[in-house]
Amino acid sequence: MNTSIESDAVLLLEDGTKYFGQGFGKPSTVVGEVVFNTGMVGYTESLTDPSYGGQLLSFTYPLIGNYGVPDYSDLDEFSLPTHFESTKIQPNGIIINELCESPNHWSSTRTFDEWLKSEEITGICNIDTRSLTLKIRESGVMMGVISNEQNDIALDSILSKAKSYETFEFFKYVSTKSPKVYGNYVDNVVILDFGVKNGIIRNVLKRNYSAIVVPYNYNFEQIMAYNPKGIIVSNGPGDPQRCTEYLDTINRICNSSIPTLGICLGHQLISLALGASTYKLQYGHRGQNKSCCDLISGRSYVTSQNHGYAVDSTSLSNTDLQPWFVNLDDNSLEGVKHKNNSCIAVQFHPEAHPGPYDTSYVFDVFFDMIGGDLT
Repeated sequence: MNTSIESDAVLLLEDGTKYFGQGFGKPSTVVGEVVFNTGMVGYTESLTDPSYGGQLLSFTYPLIGNYGVPDYSDLDEFSLPTHFESTKIQPNGIIINELCESPNHWSSTRTFDEWLKSEEITGICNIDTRSLTLKIRESGVMMGVISNEQNDIALDSILSKAKSYETFEFFKYVSTKSPKVYGNYVDNVVILDFGVKNGIIRNVLKRNYSAIVVPYNYNFEQIMAYNPKGIIVSNGPGDPQRCTEYLDTINRICNSSIPTLGICLGHQLISLALGASTYKLQYGHRGQNKSCCDLISGRSYVTSQNHGYAVDSTSLSNTDLQPWFVNLDDNSLEGVKHKNNSCIAVQFHPEAHPGPYDTSYVFDVFFDMIGGDLT
């Protein structure tokens, strides 16, 4: 992006801070919770992660778009998009430092700007993302508004009228509206969909199970009608406290004899359903370079994460859950195991995409439980 061009876009934070830059993508004005991702690569996977619903996503890595954007029609052996985690860009707006206008990669079919325009997503570049990241780290995530329209808009008024991120039930917008069947295997794994990533579905299919993705509001009987060998409570956007209506179903799942795995939001919902509590992190964990320790093996791993809430580890004392993983940066809880039942949950993303596959063995533990090996 030519930095000599006069600024024509602005990012306004709820504390009054303004960042001026250049607009790209769709000319519009959008509101959302401002968060940052620390990954160096994987922007196509990150931007299509449903867990970013309702947010304005800033990338700390200064160069975005260098390898362009591949096509959604590039599918893997399971007919899932190779480079995307859902069917569209999920954040409300994008914040970056430098926009690459001439990408170079064999898989690229368009530029980053062209991708955003095609999906009507608003972006702002030439922002000092280091300064923005430091502010969020010190002050916490906050609401913001991006405008790259060429007219006089009262951004302060728009932002003052915007509801806080916690008030929205974003999972309702990203969940499937009806059951979807992936694969044609003998045995089924049901995924309770609060915003599932393609990578989770892929890990089920890789192990020769069909993945049955059902809406978030399916009850226990509807789920059991598929005769599942295992159940996954998926990732998704928003505050887990907005999902309390569905905790009874999740409690029944966890206390059944069916092996259960929770991922990200699913980790929080399983913990809530079994009596633990959650809280909002100051600025969240979003990136592919987050270190965690497996408390059972004592080994440390680099994980891919995308969450703004966490389970309070002190609240486990009144539950049948025991800590499994902890974050090595802030000691927050990153995983739990049920003391008696075949139920496990992790806050990070063992499927990665983007990120390292170091903790993909979490899926092995889950499928070993399905096979009867509870070790």
